[in-house]
Amino acid sequence: MTILEGMIAPKFSLKNEQGEIVSLDDFAGKQYVILYFYPKDSTPGCTTEACDFRDAHEKFSELNAVILGISPDDEKAHTKFIAKHGLPFSLLIDDTHEVSEAYGVWKLKKMFGNEYMGVERSTFLIDPTGTVVKEWRKVKVNGHVDEALETLKKFASKGE
Repeated sequence: MTILEGMIAPKFSLKNEQGEIVSLDDFAGKQYVILYFYPKDSTPGCTTEACDFRDAHEKFSELNAVILGISPDDEKAHTKFIAKHGLPFSLLIDDTHEVSEAYGVWKLKKMFGNEYMGVERSTFLIDPTGTVVKEWRKVKVNGHVDEALETLKKFASKGE
């Protein structure tokens, strides 16, 4: 497993649901980034996680944080997912898995005896200097967003 805490976050530039390029550098020196990787739009766990981030979006914004979701899904899937659930943040397209691999979340998975490569649900808190200050791997959806928010509060209150 790649441990990124304390390291400079791997840079990326990916298209969002509107075809616009979003880069980690867009937030440098300005905001915290909650970067969450999830396997697939419109699946039960991913929908719950996205809606939890949606419901806490204002609290994250008040702490100077932007939320970005990343999955291998395409623009059409992201657009539909955002519209259906009223998501107020961008979803980025990592169809080549390059960014997922850089963050160490593109993993061999097993389901029903079959092995395949896919995204391991993970979240990274990146501070305004571009440093990964917290990472969550193999995320369990229930309670995760609350934990991420509490962790952000600790860093934001220190002015880090």
